[in-house]
Amino acid sequence: MNRLSILACCLLVSGCAALAKTESPYAPAQVGIVNHTGKYIYSATVDGSGGGNMPAWGAGVANICCTTIPRVWHPGMKVLVRWNMPEGIQDVIKEKVVEVEKYDEPGSIYMHFFPDDEVRVVVSWVGPANPRYPIPRPVKPAIGRSSN
Repeated sequence: MNRLSILACCLLVSGCAALAKTESPYAPAQVGIVNHTGKYIYSATVDGSGGGNMPAWGAGVANICCTTIPRVWHPGMKVLVRWNMPEGIQDVIKEKVVEVEKYDEPGSIYMHFFPDDEVRVVVSWVGPANPRYPIPRPVKPAIGRSSN
């Protein structure tokens, strides 16, 4: 009986070790917001994960915890983006289903907000300040141009 218990324990431990080596199809990801508009973003989420407080023309690192993304991008991959871009003291909450742009490796997920409620979602392991980032940083227009 003792040998049978030892054999059962060995099988259990080896089974657990095999499961631990199996890679999940999803990778952990931080969430970031990039604002290409002249309006303040109070909050934003992607599939329910996110945070807020991004000033007009602001771009931060992805430091909002946490969500998961597929390790491998596939065509037609979509997420639900919700954001609150207040007008004065009145909340203006919007949502949009957005296709995730193609990525080659997992990283952080960034929501980009543009005028006229255009939203783009990218996954990148470098942040918006890096020259290899897929979308140029927001640039505040020169005085005399529209800020939206």
